Amino acid sequence: MVHTRSGAAHSPALATAFLRPLMARSPARTLRRSALTPLALCLSQAAFAQSTASAPPADPAAPTVQLQEVRINASTEKDVGFAPTEAQTAGKAPMRRLETPQSVSVVTREQMESRQITNLQQALQTVAGVSPVNFGRRGFDDINIRGFRSTESILIDGLVQSSGMWTRLTPYGYERFEVLKGAASVLYGQVQPGGIVNAVSKRPKREALSEVGAEVGSFGQRTLQADINRPLNESGKAAIRINAQISNSDDPTDSIYRRDRWIAPSLSLDLGAQTDLVLFATYSQSNWMRQQGITPYGTLLPNRNGTVRPTLYTGDPAFGHYDIESTSVGYALEHRFSPQLTLRQNVRYESEKGTGNFVSNQTLQSNQRLQNRQATRQYLEDDILATDTSLLAQFSALAVQHRLVTGLDARTGHSWQGQRRCTIGALDLFNPVYGVATTCPVGYTANAPEKLSVMGLYAQDQIKFDPQWTALVGIRRDWSDNRITDHLAGQATRQKDSATTLSAGLVYEFTPGWAAYASYGESFLPVSGTSFSGSPFAPETGKQWETGLKYEAPGGGLTGSLALFDLKRRNVTTADPANTGFSVQTGEQRARGLELEMGAELQRNLKLTGAYTYTDTEVTRDNNAAIVGKPLNLTPRHTLALWATYKLPQMPQLTLGAGLRRVSEQVGSYPFTLPAYTVADLSIGYSGTNYRITAGVKNVFDKAYYDGAINANVVSPALPRNFSLGLTYFF
Repeated sequence: MVHTRSGAAHSPALATAFLRPLMARSPARTLRRSALTPLALCLSQAAFAQSTASAPPADPAAPTVQLQEVRINASTEKDVGFAPTEAQTAGKAPMRRLETPQSVSVVTREQMESRQITNLQQALQTVAGVSPVNFGRRGFDDINIRGFRSTESILIDGLVQSSGMWTRLTPYGYERFEVLKGAASVLYGQVQPGGIVNAVSKRPKREALSEVGAEVGSFGQRTLQADINRPLNESGKAAIRINAQISNSDDPTDSIYRRDRWIAPSLSLDLGAQTDLVLFATYSQSNWMRQQGITPYGTLLPNRNGTVRPTLYTGDPAFGHYDIESTSVGYALEHRFSPQLTLRQNVRYESEKGTGNFVSNQTLQSNQRLQNRQATRQYLEDDILATDTSLLAQFSALAVQHRLVTGLDARTGHSWQGQRRCTIGALDLFNPVYGVATTCPVGYTANAPEKLSVMGLYAQDQIKFDPQWTALVGIRRDWSDNRITDHLAGQATRQKDSATTLSAGLVYEFTPGWAAYASYGESFLPVSGTSFSGSPFAPETGKQWETGLKYEAPGGGLTGSLALFDLKRRNVTTADPANTGFSVQTGEQRARGLELEMGAELQRNLKLTGAYTYTDTEVTRDNNAAIVGKPLNLTPRHTLALWATYKLPQMPQLTLGAGLRRVSEQVGSYPFTLPAYTVADLSIGYSGTNYRITAGVKNVFDKAYYDGAINANVVSPALPRNFSLGLTYFF
């Protein structure tokens, strides 16, 4: 022990000596040592941080502010309901939302169950800043945050997924979804500027629980699901939990269906009072026919031949479907050296493979009857090993309290998407004939596997000056190495990128429960490809300023927030005006807006969540002068969402739910505008001693509307009125 403490006294020099050769190495070489490097990095800081944590404040007379002890992998039971007060995504540890100088929203398990949601898009409908984007029911989680695409910034338990993966999340397997809005690269590296979604998985609990459920609904919906948790020792620290779901559904659109099979076992081990270790795995298999939309001519725009039926399928069932299989395994480790010092390591390996066949709409022929189409066969094989090792230290220095998280996250993976572009005949929109012949080339029309290696060093400090002032500052250094082997062109390219990103924010709780804040954040996202001259593209960057107010009722049960933001996205690729088929990075886009959000639990009878968003987007620079100054495609200026449940005092077993969503018209550079719409939903639930019955109706008034478009040739009809009825049995 004496020798260890002696070494700790010189740990800053040792850490510097360790990091210097680490930074000099290539990311790929460092990743080959990823099993040792993150742990060594954290342990090199552990002794120093521990000694600092136990040191007395620099000024003994100064008041000290106690920061709460955190246990990252433990379930935060108080953070449920409709007015959660904590979130962990903004700090990689539970943090009061009131003390977070950035917008972060939480959708809890209770909210999801009360609304009978079946996918991530539905779950986030009540979150301010999340756009109701819809590229058709094509089978993926399409998400826009603050006007910008965020589909590739969906994390699971704080670890990124491969950007090429096609599967979508199964909401039944998650305790909550947290949405961190705006540039968030300091803690999460290469993410899109609008924000991230972090899905927090169900994990083993100390208490036994068992539930099985069944649900049926409109358009052939049939779901069976189970959630079983069993403690394996007397303390309950060792436990096993198994979540599983089987789901089949059809669709209002002809020929469309989806079949999902999903299971997620997890096991917590008892390694002593100071160590938590959870092993987990998931397996899913999905089979679906892709629905991508329908022509705007004859739906939103006039068609000389009449109205096009919105349930018409413009693809071809005979061409095939999607068939995807994915697996993941990993662990989450947490060791507390002391109440002030915690080491965490999260590791996940996942792979995905399968095929996808779809027919997309091209331009409509001049007779406005025959729809030109393109048939595509895709082949996918992806894998990714993602790791995040961090040290969380709480200590006093310079008369203020610190909660410092430092760490290294690294990932490496392979991605291959082969493609064959086939020819298929035009479809008569008013007399469709399916099963037509398609002609596909023998060889691939795209075949360029990639190997991506990424490493990032980060540090973020939450500084408590006194009970009223809290600062959050962070810095990150990223390296990435992407190797692309284009078998068709017969060439291999290697693209290296690096960046330093910063974040800073300040919160002032000017009266108990009320806080004002301001923050600045940056994002960084490498872009594959080269310009006409062969120069690799520079990374896309994002910069955001945000300010606002937050409220948290001192007794709990009521939260609210107001945010004003200004977000810029730079180095956007646009068409090269001098060289057809190539791109240049002269684009720039901007989003500004206001977000209001609230959650309330009033006397345990009435619960309410609501959100309003005003978003003003603009293309500020582009080689296509026609779109400069116009809004980003299909981003509504106003969205409003409300959802409430009421438990009848005379019959507390009965709960009624009601909500509505209002979305203003969606304007962009397309030749059409999506009209505004208002949709209402209802639900009813009855809870017995060991069972629960739920029933819900979405789009109660059967509103016909379009909630998205994938390009100028396709609009996406929304779901008509649909019902669901579920029974859950607890034992």
